[in-house]
Amino acid sequence: MQIKGIKDGILVRLEMDEWDIQRGELIDQINAQETFFKGAKLALDVGEQVLHAVDLGRLRDELSEKGITLWAVLSESSITRETALIYGLSTQLQAPRVPSTRNSGGLPIEGEPALFIAKTLRSGNKIVTKGHVVIIGDVNPGAEIIASGSVVVWGKLRGFVHAGAEGDEKAVICALDLSPTQIRIAGKAATAPKRKGKPRAEVVKIQDDHVVAESWRNKGRL
Repeated sequence: MQIKGIKDGILVRLEMDEWDIQRGELIDQINAQETFFKGAKLALDVGEQVLHAVDLGRLRDELSEKGITLWAVLSESSITRETALIYGLSTQLQAPRVPSTRNSGGLPIEGEPALFIAKTLRSGNKIVTKGHVVIIGDVNPGAEIIASGSVVVWGKLRGFVHAGAEGDEKAVICALDLSPTQIRIAGKAATAPKRKGKPRAEVVKIQDDHVVAESWRNKGRL
């Protein structure tokens, strides 16, 4: 096991072995250097190790209990990288710089970080992340998205979505076809009414202390 300080926290490179052994050695090392790791942001390089949601979720929870934030997982395995993205973790040490775009007046427009997922979320999939989420695909019943920012679904929204999960009442939820089991923005919840007519693109937000859905043509309260 190799441990070194980096710009964004601590990088730990694990040796190739059974995952339970690697995880146990990491926890033992943290327990032995509790003061060093306390409050740290941890990036984990697992090499070719294949990690599934249950593996990464258990480790993240164990680290959190010790006051350590797991923010990145580096891996040569596409399965591990996909699992990391589902948990809202970075898969590289330095996020690519988002260039500013300029409007016709020449003023810079700064972008905001977002988790981008180009696939359908099926029952059992759960996304928990800080920032915004953009899904190119459907969100099926039984799937969950919990984000501190806004959520955009370029497809059918049938599952559960909680935007502004840390209290941001300016967050919105957008979908091409909006029929969720439940949606929440900040501390307010709503269920979609039974649809009448064809699906339409809608945006859901908090307005006048209520959760409302709007299309480009008209408005309706959920």
